Amino acid sequence: MNFHIKDHEIDDQTHVIELGGEVDLYTAPEFKERMVELIEGGKKRIVVDLSDATFIDSTTLGVLVGGVKRLRPAGGSLALVCTDQNITKIFEITGLDRVFPIHASRDDALSAVGNPS
Repeated sequence: MNFHIKDHEIDDQTHVIELGGEVDLYTAPEFKERMVELIEGGKKRIVVDLSDATFIDSTTLGVLVGGVKRLRPAGGSLALVCTDQNITKIFEITGLDRVFPIHASRDDALSAVGNPS
């Protein structure tokens, strides 16, 4: 299992969570705990960078949906960075590509959350 999670604070409201390896039933709780901690700590703009992720499952999707549900009432937003076609396809099949803006680069995703539409 090659899961890793890294944090990058951009400013007082913006944060990047970088996930790598397999994000699944066993590793997603750590991701959820970190995201909840950040949102409760005042972060309103979250970018989840999946560039180094090799696999995600429905548990991961649930954590992402939960993050959006926590952010929206506070006027916050969540965007994804994903370059893996197989992972992007999961979002398309589930229709979640309409819930999460998916970007090819971290800069694009940061621009998107920085200017919520």
